[in-house]
Amino acid sequence: MGWIIFIVATLGWHIGLYGMFKKAGIEPWKALVPFYNTWCMVQKMELKKYWFFLQLIPVAGQFITIWITIKFVEHFGRFGFWHHAATVFVPFAYFPYLGYSKNERYAGRDVVKNYKKSTLREWIDAAAFAIVAATIIRTFVFEAYVIPTSSMEKTLLVNDYLFVSKFAYGPRIPNTPIAMPFMHHTIPGINTKSYLEWVHIPYTRWFASPVKRNDVVVFNFPGGDTLTVERDSEEPYYDLVQANGRENVWNTYTIKTRPVDKRENYVKRCVGVAGDIIKLVDGQLYVNGKPSEFTNTTSYCKVITKNLMLEEDMLKSKGIHVNMSENEKGAVDFIPQSSTVFMINLSHTEEALIKTIPGVDSVIRQPYNVGPIYPTCYGEKNFGWTAQNFGGDNGLWIPKKGASIPLTPDNIALYRRVIRVYEENEVEEVGGKILINGKEATSYTFKMDYYWMMGDNRHKSQDSRFWGFVPEDHIVGKASLIWFSWEGGPRWKRIFRWIN
Repeated sequence: MGWIIFIVATLGWHIGLYGMFKKAGIEPWKALVPFYNTWCMVQKMELKKYWFFLQLIPVAGQFITIWITIKFVEHFGRFGFWHHAATVFVPFAYFPYLGYSKNERYAGRDVVKNYKKSTLREWIDAAAFAIVAATIIRTFVFEAYVIPTSSMEKTLLVNDYLFVSKFAYGPRIPNTPIAMPFMHHTIPGINTKSYLEWVHIPYTRWFASPVKRNDVVVFNFPGGDTLTVERDSEEPYYDLVQANGRENVWNTYTIKTRPVDKRENYVKRCVGVAGDIIKLVDGQLYVNGKPSEFTNTTSYCKVITKNLMLEEDMLKSKGIHVNMSENEKGAVDFIPQSSTVFMINLSHTEEALIKTIPGVDSVIRQPYNVGPIYPTCYGEKNFGWTAQNFGGDNGLWIPKKGASIPLTPDNIALYRRVIRVYEENEVEEVGGKILINGKEATSYTFKMDYYWMMGDNRHKSQDSRFWGFVPEDHIVGKASLIWFSWEGGPRWKRIFRWIN
């Protein structure tokens, strides 16, 4: 449907322009030649020639083209708001009207020179320009993002405000281009979708560049393809299914789906890139057989004192950052269990610092084994892996675009979701054989690169261990700069800090 609409819109645009050129005294065939047609418009309207070349700028150039066509419409004596709106949103219908209606004619430059905009129109045009400019920047250049959870502590803290670079991996074209500006997926107040799905653009990324190992990345949550209306992202659909069974969830909740670009944004560190083999042994991450540079930087510790009451302010004065916000699920990093026993999430540097406090008797790291984890989170075979011991003896291979793997009853559980959901194939197992799109398959060649994302705060992180690979079409951008940070007041030392 998306391609049909695109073809019809393109034909309508050029057919309409053909008639408009004829009325303007330009050889009409020139309207059918991309870029040459806008060059002819610029010449006819006697605009500065640099406007033509500005169209060649990636992303912004498309809006220069729209501006040129609006100016061309004005030379037909059409200055009204709705005429300009039709030029922007339905040119495939409006241009044929201007080109072939007996009521429309080319008026020329004199009409444009004599036209004066009202004050209200000036404000409307300014507001429209501001919205368009901000939307371009937010979609293709950079976007502001706030850290909502403690999964990246101690690297990123709750209420760190980030700039996310969209150019780092190449700007991604929205899958759902028709959407309310500045709203991710829901219109506040009325709790309805902020986008339309009847126009869908396949995954496209300009100037694509792969994610680098150890980058801090913002991406769309892979497990957010299916949700419930009642719980939305507060409790992921697959968690509900694991806890209650699929049939009970479908009988209890209203199920909905969400396109890739409208799924929740997550921020994690990319610890494994396409083609890597990852595994965890007692919490230590190994990538391609070597200890990761970014291993588990935090541990959940039992701190035992000699009748010393540890308090949040005392710890912060020693350079130990803790979070006691009970309003945020999973963010409580400091839990007094008695006057002498405390559960605290500590970086390894903070472990050393807390041991120097007089009255601290011992610091004991605690195991972290929660579940279900990948791939059992999607109802697949249980490999006996845990959050601290993951990947088995051979590790888990991360799919790479163009690479092929043999498919067996033993490994299909690891890659079924990739093949079926992310790469849109039908996958069946019949009589010990694996069928892809109805045909027996003994191997599979991947269409995209995939990544393995983990939080630096491993004991407070829902990451790839719990929902698997992140496809390249889910990548939003690179977390580049902390531009503001807040905790009861500005964290001055964190403002304008580059993210490593």
